[in-house]
Amino acid sequence: MSAPPSLADPATEDDIAAARSAGATAPDTEPERPDPAGTVVAIGEVPALTRPVRPARTLRPAPPTDRARGWVVTGVVTLIAAMVRLVNLGSATDGGTPLFDEKYYAIQAWEMLRNGGVEDNQAFGVVVHPPLGKQLIAIGEWLLGYNATGWRLASAVAGIVSVLLIVRVTRRMTGSTLLGGIAGVLLICDGVSHVQSRSALLDIFQAVFVLGAFACLIADRDQVRARLALAVADGSLTGTKAGPPMGARWWRFGAGVLLGLTTAVKWSGAYWILAFVALSLIWDMQARREAGVRRPVRAGLRRDLLPSIWSLAVVPVLVYVGSWWAWFASETSWPRHTLVAEPSNRSDWKSGFLYDVASAWSNSLWQWTWKMLDFHAHLLTPTDPSKRHPWESKPWTWPLGTRPVLYYSPADAPCPADPATECVRRIFLIGTPALWWISLFVLIWALWKAIGRLDWRYAAVLVAYGAGYLPWFTNLDRQMYFFYATPLAPFLVIGITLVLGDILGRRGAGIERRLTSIAVVAMYVGLVVANFIWLWPILNGEPITHERLIMETWLPSWG
Repeated sequence: MSAPPSLADPATEDDIAAARSAGATAPDTEPERPDPAGTVVAIGEVPALTRPVRPARTLRPAPPTDRARGWVVTGVVTLIAAMVRLVNLGSATDGGTPLFDEKYYAIQAWEMLRNGGVEDNQAFGVVVHPPLGKQLIAIGEWLLGYNATGWRLASAVAGIVSVLLIVRVTRRMTGSTLLGGIAGVLLICDGVSHVQSRSALLDIFQAVFVLGAFACLIADRDQVRARLALAVADGSLTGTKAGPPMGARWWRFGAGVLLGLTTAVKWSGAYWILAFVALSLIWDMQARREAGVRRPVRAGLRRDLLPSIWSLAVVPVLVYVGSWWAWFASETSWPRHTLVAEPSNRSDWKSGFLYDVASAWSNSLWQWTWKMLDFHAHLLTPTDPSKRHPWESKPWTWPLGTRPVLYYSPADAPCPADPATECVRRIFLIGTPALWWISLFVLIWALWKAIGRLDWRYAAVLVAYGAGYLPWFTNLDRQMYFFYATPLAPFLVIGITLVLGDILGRRGAGIERRLTSIAVVAMYVGLVVANFIWLWPILNGEPITHERLIMETWLPSWG
């Protein structure tokens, strides 16, 4: 029996040959090889209680054989990401103090270092997010001190790890080391990911955790199909109506842990929990159908529903509660005991048996969580236009990034190269236009591929992107900002890379078409890199002239 596939190795040849992917049309940028599935019993020959199924349009492309080269590409791209994310990391400050909303999180992280993992007890509710993101920021401050590099170090590491993950997960989804490397380069050149990786804010941590959960879910999908292929081969499906149980699924469990960490950074992580539970169940049912199980929906509900809820719903809740470890251990953190001491904070259900068996700290955490959620629900856009935040934006502007956020704008100063000329410094949270401005085209193409061609890869990207985007439309009166779109950036990049893979096509195409496709893809990647380099000054706060700033701000809404 072959070992289960790992994230390091997108999948073994036997895994992929045995696991048919509905509608997969990924580009095969590696040399084509014969299908090794000749030793596997044909699905139509499985006896009695399984049924023949309609074969998938194509087998998923065989995984790259260049494992060593795959890791070299991953390492080189990740090293470039580290250089880009870390250079002059602490150069931009507000007179040595944090910028923008860093003034909340960097300070609260420093308080955590003094107080054993909790913020100062200020006797009023300034803490409006779970503790994990601030604890991660505190690690950098513990290592390097309370300075700009210290409070941004953890964010930079998260941004670097995101690049590593996107190379591996895209390589797994496409079967191409080339496309994995392209995805990494595109994420490096995304302005949103870059600025957030160099700021002590929480959204970049959510982005890396949800991307990690997505990668684990993709690996679990491959593993399930590999196990079902073995069951078809050895006759384990014979005599079963629901197919065999899948056994321990550690990739899915890992996805649950990472979803819990996502929610422990910001509660919007709960939307990915719901989306990934549904996605995992659908994939399991589809895998059983392809293996010849007679009633795949019933079989999926019977075999996979409760394990999926455990791994992708219960485990995240446990991880989220565990992230409050320091709060539980403290007797002085606000509002450790005060909430349940006030009768007005006790709801009707907190009486009798439930109240007796629930400890004071669990009730207090519930009340505190509810109050934080209530804060966000009532953080509304002022009706008076003069009182609105100047950089607020609504979610319909996010896919194109038409309303960025200004993080840094100190007073004008003489230019270093020409003291007689006044220079400005700005840091804008701007999505690289060459990436973000084609998002609607990518969305339309992904919908066509997912619905019209049953391509699971595009469907997965749509689910992950939609889980982080669509919920914001449920309360349009709320104050919102473009940095909430940070976790969407990796899935936009994966979607764009899949489109580039479709443009490349298969290696067996005619030489003229192949060269044209390579030229188109190379020109696009070069355009993204050039666009990022052009925006570099206003992504990093470097001094530029007023004339250059005007050339940098392409839309009136950027100014």
